[in-house]
Amino acid sequence: MRRALELAHTGWGCTHPNPMVGALIAEAGRIVGEGSHAQDGGPHAERLALLARGKPPRPGATLYVTLEPCSTPGRTGACTDAIISSGIRHVVVGATDPNPAHAGRGFAVLRAAGVEVTTGVLAKECEDLNLIFNHWITAGSPLLAVKSAVTLDGSIACRTGDSKWITGEAARADVMNWRRLFPAIAVGAGTVMRDNPQLTARLPDLAPWCPVRFVFDGLLRTVTDKNLPQVYADAYRERTIVVTTQHGGMGYVRKLRELGVQVWCLPSPAQRVNFSDFRRKCAEERICGVFFEGGPQLTSQLLRERQIDYLFVYHAPVLLADGKGRSMLTGLRTERLLDAVRLTDVQHSILGDDTLTRGRVKYPERMFADETVFGLG
Repeated sequence: MRRALELAHTGWGCTHPNPMVGALIAEAGRIVGEGSHAQDGGPHAERLALLARGKPPRPGATLYVTLEPCSTPGRTGACTDAIISSGIRHVVVGATDPNPAHAGRGFAVLRAAGVEVTTGVLAKECEDLNLIFNHWITAGSPLLAVKSAVTLDGSIACRTGDSKWITGEAARADVMNWRRLFPAIAVGAGTVMRDNPQLTARLPDLAPWCPVRFVFDGLLRTVTDKNLPQVYADAYRERTIVVTTQHGGMGYVRKLRELGVQVWCLPSPAQRVNFSDFRRKCAEERICGVFFEGGPQLTSQLLRERQIDYLFVYHAPVLLADGKGRSMLTGLRTERLLDAVRLTDVQHSILGDDTLTRGRVKYPERMFADETVFGLG
């Protein structure tokens, strides 16, 4: 199953909105056929493993697959039919299909045909592999994830704004890896004007990868300067989408579109984009995951609107011990631990001297905004 997971990883970031899946056939303890799902609409891993075998598997062969085989025809045919037709009589599976309409159905079809099915092998690893797909298929909306790099005492920058670099090279390389997975990355206008980021995934021995790049700019402040940020002028500018409101001005909208930059103008009574509307628009466009790397204003608004689904926090062994250091998230009035936002399904990684804590965000029943921070008084 670990080898099947390695195969699944070869589809990292390429299969959206489908899951990554790896499969292999073993005969007498020897692998004789391997396959992985490479892209949406392409053949499934199980079928590719059978094709790689080149001939019918021998009696006693076992199929290992990271995700429950599909049992509906779809575009490529049901994998359960292919498995049954192949003569394989033992299938070992990692994760169960998260789709409530299909979960466990593939197992039932195989067992009804006399196939022995073993489930739950490295289940947590197999489920974690497809955290974007799992959310997309169960919630019907994109996974909105926030990433932040912080000191041990929770600051993202000094009081002066100095923040490069809080974390080391290993942690920053890991961020690039997650950028490569998510179909979209997002920042706010402040980050674009301050850092002029590329918002691409740059990994060793691989060509640069550009996801969809969202810039949240309710007033189109990023367009007023003559020196436009590189996300509006580089070779990937057609993959940049500026998310704004009607308060930004149609002249700037036209300017962006003439440059080849896309614009989503979402109606809002305020100068900030409503994230519920943004989430719905992403679902319409089949963008199943967004990786937010914005500053505290953008991410705190997401938190206040209960729109963060997943959180990545990189901790560096650094202490500012300064009450005026800039915090990762602000804007809540949490008076009891019972009312704190928590993470579930938590994963920990050590990256050089730094650590990554990531997990699903669980909101309390009661959550109050700090009216002073958000100017609501």
